Amino acid sequence: MSLSYEKSGVRYDELDAFKRACQKAARTTSGVLREHGYAEPATTRGESAYLIEGADHFLAHVEEGLGTKNLVADAVYEATGKNFYREIAIDTVATIVNDLITCGALPISVAMHAAVGDSGWFGDAARAEALVAGFAEGCRTAGAVWGGGETPTLGGIVEPKAIVLAGSAIGKIQPKSQRIVGDVKDGDTILFCASSGVQTNGLSLCRRLATQLPQGFQTPIGRGDPRTFGEALLAPSVIYVAFVRECQRRGLKLNYVAHVTGHGWRKLMRLEEPFVYEITSPRPPPALFEFMIEAGPIERREAYATFNMGIGFAAYVAPENAAAALEVAQATGYDAWTAGRVTKQGERKAVVVPSIGLTFEGDTLQVR
Repeated sequence: MSLSYEKSGVRYDELDAFKRACQKAARTTSGVLREHGYAEPATTRGESAYLIEGADHFLAHVEEGLGTKNLVADAVYEATGKNFYREIAIDTVATIVNDLITCGALPISVAMHAAVGDSGWFGDAARAEALVAGFAEGCRTAGAVWGGGETPTLGGIVEPKAIVLAGSAIGKIQPKSQRIVGDVKDGDTILFCASSGVQTNGLSLCRRLATQLPQGFQTPIGRGDPRTFGEALLAPSVIYVAFVRECQRRGLKLNYVAHVTGHGWRKLMRLEEPFVYEITSPRPPPALFEFMIEAGPIERREAYATFNMGIGFAAYVAPENAAAALEVAQATGYDAWTAGRVTKQGERKAVVVPSIGLTFEGDTLQVR
């Protein structure tokens, strides 16, 4: 029997229904912004970052959580003594700031939330120091100050040996013309920036898979990759801030961008307006994903619906800007390529990958 994200305990239909209920209730509070001299842009709800509009700038706010990736780090640490908490901290910053930049906001301040079941978690000096060093490194990479945080001890809620990592960030768009508003048009080019691996999504399914492997996280993934399953999962996430920042510096317009996280490649159609996103030049998935597809087994459609499959960030640009945007991505250190195009097909919304016979229609992504 094949594995799925739902079988690992993650059911997007229930999660997304709650998110939509929150958006509806949250919208009723937007009037209080007037008292602060701000307003809520009409299309910000349902996007990755929440925007607040001022007279000559926007502020952006994001709160995000790492998820369960640190449990993989804990298992590898216990089995091998290898400490991956520097990488885990970078992951935490990345999942926050990569959402923030989707609206064009550059991060100013990042805060850490580190909840434990027992304060003894911090007694492992090597692990705690790696977490601190990695979080600072992630903030520097993002061009943001580490502004503070919270370290609650939540016995009875959090397991005594576990830590729950999350955080928030604020950013700014100034001038307002640098906001990424979703100005996608028929014929736009889709650019992909590679991920480092699973990054921060789908780890519940990865952990479920590990339980049925004879060597667990110590299983070699092979296929030319020398790492074990656990080591490959723990590669730190890529932070994509430099790409957006440099596009802004050069005055290069990004019509829309997507942080490819939860919901896998379905996230490519997050924009509310209906378009068909045709991926004509996908790369073969990295060895880690092929290993999981075979070892699970995980159906290929399920893999693309859950994991990023080697894609961490997507940008949609006018065809005349495609070469320049690709040059910016590569010049700022990202493994990027031209992956496809956007087409307008009436009211249809879908992600289509013809070379592997894969299609996700719009009703498979309900985040608004």
